[in-house]
Amino acid sequence: MGVEIKKVCSRRELRKFVLFGEKLYRGNPYYVPAIVFDEMNTLDHRKNPAAEFSDFELYLAYKDGKLAGRVAAIINYKANATWKHNEVRFGWIDFIDDPQVCEALIRAVEQFGEAHGMSEIAGPLGFTDFDPEGLLIEGFDQLGTMPIRYNHPYYKDRLEELGFEKDADWYEFRFTLPDAVPEKISRVAGIVRSRGGYRVRQLSRKMIKREDYAHKLFKLMGETYKDLYEYTVLPMNLADKYIGFYLSILDLRYISVVENDRGELIAFGITMPSIARALQKSRGRLLPFGWWPLVHDLFIKHSDGAELMLIGVHPDYRNSGVNALLMEDIFKKFLQMGVKWADSNAQLEDNLPIQNQFEVFRPVRNKIRRSYKKKIQSR
Repeated sequence: MGVEIKKVCSRRELRKFVLFGEKLYRGNPYYVPAIVFDEMNTLDHRKNPAAEFSDFELYLAYKDGKLAGRVAAIINYKANATWKHNEVRFGWIDFIDDPQVCEALIRAVEQFGEAHGMSEIAGPLGFTDFDPEGLLIEGFDQLGTMPIRYNHPYYKDRLEELGFEKDADWYEFRFTLPDAVPEKISRVAGIVRSRGGYRVRQLSRKMIKREDYAHKLFKLMGETYKDLYEYTVLPMNLADKYIGFYLSILDLRYISVVENDRGELIAFGITMPSIARALQKSRGRLLPFGWWPLVHDLFIKHSDGAELMLIGVHPDYRNSGVNALLMEDIFKKFLQMGVKWADSNAQLEDNLPIQNQFEVFRPVRNKIRRSYKKKIQSR
């Protein structure tokens, strides 16, 4: 019996799509599930604000009558216009180790792309840069993180057998924290402070609301990341979805911001306690009792690890030493809260300025992930 591809058309089928990873990775100690309700909203045409500038469909693959894979086909028209692409993206791809299943899923994405006039296929990518990106190709024995997906080693082989080639690589690092902020960071931060004009602020819920900090952060992210691979500068009306959600649930002590002498936001660091183990315990579900491990690890007794989610400095201030103020504040907080190690976010392999700012912590590269691309072959 061959592979049957079915388009997701109902809430029930969407739930099957979202929960497929739990079945595929059952018993894997490194897999970290996503938060189910957030995935359901992201993949719902009616609830995902990225639908304003994207078309997408979701597909399930069945082999011998059993669920065997899933994939999202996405066309981000803003990204295509920005980067002069004509591509359809594949994301949320998972499948059993069967070449026929992988090929059928990719072909479904290609057909969706062809129907919309696309000539290339790329991925794994999401709707925007706030969604998971890249296929894990090294680091399969490392615990995953909340924002970034784990996958089986065979994915790489199956995709490359279909003619996909590397488009971009990201590196991830783990830092073991010293007993004090490194002298080099403290020294540069002291020099910058002595000049005056900059201040590090501690956010509060009241300040976020009063000063509209979600939109400030969102705007600065667009200015900071706009030249990075495939980045989509998003309209401000999406700030509450992508930033407001995190500001509403995170321990604000893990967020650092720097302002200039005019009170303008010029640098940010959004970090959080590692909740990988909590997500594994809850299986990504909040109900009926899955909320407790997450609340416990976020607010009551933090893990001794942390995740560096989003860090950036406005382009006009990248050579001003402001990043030292930011790093000093982040790692002072980590030390105060007993953090012993931290995982970086995914960093493009050629983004050396970002990688170099962490070198004083002697980071160990523990994962590599890759985005692939190829021409669509009409059939």
